[in-house]
Amino acid sequence: MNRPLDLGSAEEFRRPRQLDVLIPTRNRPAELAVTLSGLAAQEGVPGFGVVVSDQSDGEPAYTHPAAATMARVLRHRGHPVLLTRRLPRRGLAEHRAYLLGRSAARYVLCLDDDVWLEPGTLHRLVAAIGELGCGFVGNAVHGLSYADDVRPETHAHYEEWDSPVVPERIRPDTPQWQRASIHPAANLLHVTRKLDLPPGAWRAYKVSWIGGCVLYDRAALVDSGGFDFWRRVHERHQGEDVAAQLAVMARHGGAGVLPSGAYHLESPTTVTEREVEAWEVVLADSDTPQPA
Repeated sequence: MNRPLDLGSAEEFRRPRQLDVLIPTRNRPAELAVTLSGLAAQEGVPGFGVVVSDQSDGEPAYTHPAAATMARVLRHRGHPVLLTRRLPRRGLAEHRAYLLGRSAARYVLCLDDDVWLEPGTLHRLVAAIGELGCGFVGNAVHGLSYADDVRPETHAHYEEWDSPVVPERIRPDTPQWQRASIHPAANLLHVTRKLDLPPGAWRAYKVSWIGGCVLYDRAALVDSGGFDFWRRVHERHQGEDVAAQLAVMARHGGAGVLPSGAYHLESPTTVTEREVEAWEVVLADSDTPQPA
C-alpha cells in the first residue's frame, strides 16, 4: 500500500527560483504520470518547482500510484512539488490564472497534462529564453502517429529569427497567423530533420502561437495581463493559451524553439465543452476603439 501522499504547502512552495512548471489536469491519471516522469528525467535546471492543479470528477489524478510515485521522485531529485485541487471548475483560463498565482519563479512553463518531455528539453528552453530575452519561447508538440505523414506544403511557414526577437502584433487577418500550420501532426519534426542540426544546436523561429509547452518570462506574462481575462469569457472556452501568447508577443515578443523535445500523448481530450474561443473575445475587447 502506498503511504499518504504529501500535497505540499502553497506558502512554502511560493519562493523565488529560476523555474516553476505549471500543470493543469483533469481525469488523466495515466497521462499525468507520464508527464511527471518526463520532468523527473530533466537535467541542467536544478531545483525547478512543479505545481499540479487537479479538477478531476473523482479522486485527484495525482493520487494514482504511478503519478504519486513520480511526484515523490521529483522531490527525491530536489524539486519542490505542490499538489492542489481547484474546484468548482470555472474554465481553462481561470485554472491557468490560479496556477500562475502559485508561483514566484522567474520563468514559468505552462505544460499540458498529456505531454512528455525528452531529457534536455527544459535546459534548452531556459537557455533559449535567456539568450533571446523575449516574453516566451515554446516547444510545439509532436504527434508521432503522424511521423510518416509528411506535409511539405506547411514547411514554407517555417521562418527563423535571424535578428533579435521583437514584439509582433499577430491577428487572424495577417499572413503571420498562418505560421500555426507548422505545428499540427508531426510537421515540425519533419522540418527539424531537414535542417540536420548538429548536437546541442537549436534555432528560434517565428510563431503565431504554440500549444502544450510554453515557457514564459513570468514578469512579462503578468505585465501582459496573464490569464486574468478569464472573468470576461464564458467558462466553456478554449484558446486561452492563444490569448495570453498574443498579448505577450505584442509587448515582449515570442519564439518557437527547434528542435522540440515535447511529444503529445494523443489521448482523447477532456475539454469537451468548447463553445467559445477565448482569444476571439480578448482580441475583440482589445481592438475595440475606446471612447475619447
